[in-house]
Amino acid sequence: MSKVAVIMGSISDMPVMQDAIDILKGFDIEVEVDIVSAHRTPEKLFDFSKNAHTRGISVIIAGAGGAAHLPGMVASMSPLPVIGVPVKSSNSIDGWDSVLSILQMPGGVPVATVALNGAKNAGILAAQIIGSHDKVVLDKIIAYKESLKEAVYKSSEGLK
Repeated sequence: MSKVAVIMGSISDMPVMQDAIDILKGFDIEVEVDIVSAHRTPEKLFDFSKNAHTRGISVIIAGAGGAAHLPGMVASMSPLPVIGVPVKSSNSIDGWDSVLSILQMPGGVPVATVALNGAKNAGILAAQIIGSHDKVVLDKIIAYKESLKEAVYKSSEGLK
C-alpha cells in the first residue's frame, strides 16, 4: 500500500494542510503527518528527506508559509515526487512570497505547486500519482471526479 507524507513547517499550517489529509483518507491512502521545519530543524529535514522512500512513502506533500523553503529543500534531497502547498501565514506578504518560493525552483529540482492554501488539490494530485500505478486508487479518483460532475449537474438543475 502506498503512503503519502504530509509535512509542514509549523503547527500553524495544520488548518490548511488538514484538507490534504482529509482527501487522502477519503481515498483510503495511508497518511503520515509531521512538522519538519526547514529553518528550525534542519537535521530532521535532512533525515526525513533522505529516508522517506525507505519507509514506504510514495509522495510528499509539503506545506510552508513565508519564505517557504520546506518543499524545495525536501525535493533537493528526496527521490520522491514533492507537491508544495504555499500557505498564507502571519508573516507572509499576502502569500505571494510562499507561492514564488515554491514555484520558482531551479532546473533539476522540481516541485509540483498548487494554489495558495490549496492543500485539497495537493491531496488529489498525490492520489492521482499513486493511482497511475494502483488501480484501486485510480477507480476511487474516477468515482470522485464523476461525483464532482454530478454535483454541477444537480446544481444546474436546481436553477431551472
